Amino acid sequence: MSTDWDLRKLRVLQALDETGTVTAAGARLNLTPSAVSQQLAALGRQVGAPMVEPYGRRVRLTAAARLLLRHADRVFGQLAQAEAELAGYLHGEAGEVRVGAFATAITALVVPAVVRLRERAPRLVLRVVEAEAAEAVALLAAGEVDVSLSLNVRGSAGEDPRFVQVPLLDDPLDIALPLDHPWAERPGLRLAELADEPWIFGADGPWRDITLGACAEAGFVPERAHTAADWAAILAMVGAGLGVALVPRLLAGGGRGVVVRTLPADLPSRRVVAAVRVGTEQAPPLRRVVAEIVRQSASVVEGVG
Repeated sequence: MSTDWDLRKLRVLQALDETGTVTAAGARLNLTPSAVSQQLAALGRQVGAPMVEPYGRRVRLTAAARLLLRHADRVFGQLAQAEAELAGYLHGEAGEVRVGAFATAITALVVPAVVRLRERAPRLVLRVVEAEAAEAVALLAAGEVDVSLSLNVRGSAGEDPRFVQVPLLDDPLDIALPLDHPWAERPGLRLAELADEPWIFGADGPWRDITLGACAEAGFVPERAHTAADWAAILAMVGAGLGVALVPRLLAGGGRGVVVRTLPADLPSRRVVAAVRVGTEQAPPLRRVVAEIVRQSASVVEGVG
């Protein structure tokens, strides 16, 4: 048997059980006694068994009605919980948001935002997925994450009409040199002065494009002596004297045997952006998470300044 349940009829049945009389149930629901009786009769016809039976000058619930009530109570309980969760969702205080981001963005931007949101909106669940910048955009397109943090370079979310992009910050690029490099302490170091150095960067991906772009603006093409994408590996090789590398300021520090110098005359940087799928940007939990990441980005910029 397939039944199209009418919650109003179940409310009438529940009210009768709680108040004890048709008249009192009608008063609670702002219905006449006749309307209450009609609703109960209609429910009985719908399920194929009467809901009430005569009991002296009153009526009482049948066994079928009490069976139905046990389930109705659970249904109304679930609906009440759904209403509470929906209210939290609409206020950006409940729900689930999945964030895909590259490692340095997770450390500097996502984790501080998550910590604050856990305090201010504990029912809002955040799930973080580490992914390289391009991969984070692919996860966003596939619906595997709800917001991605990536880099605004060729092929990024900023060029895709499927996404709404939110600029976060311009992350300055510094140069990592071996501690004993002859220019480790040189004032006014320029990127072009490192044109003949062995360079360390990845074979592909946004960071390769960023390194090549920054060097091109300085007037040279860097010779890639070693290939690596993991920052710990890159800094270890720099510390061992195997070459030099551009590193993001968000990386916050170097490694053993490494000195990190700013390049104030060149001002190379990478733009970090958040992106969401078109049509989801107004979802309250997502807006709350993006807003918190934007606030964290602003505090990082102030710290850099």
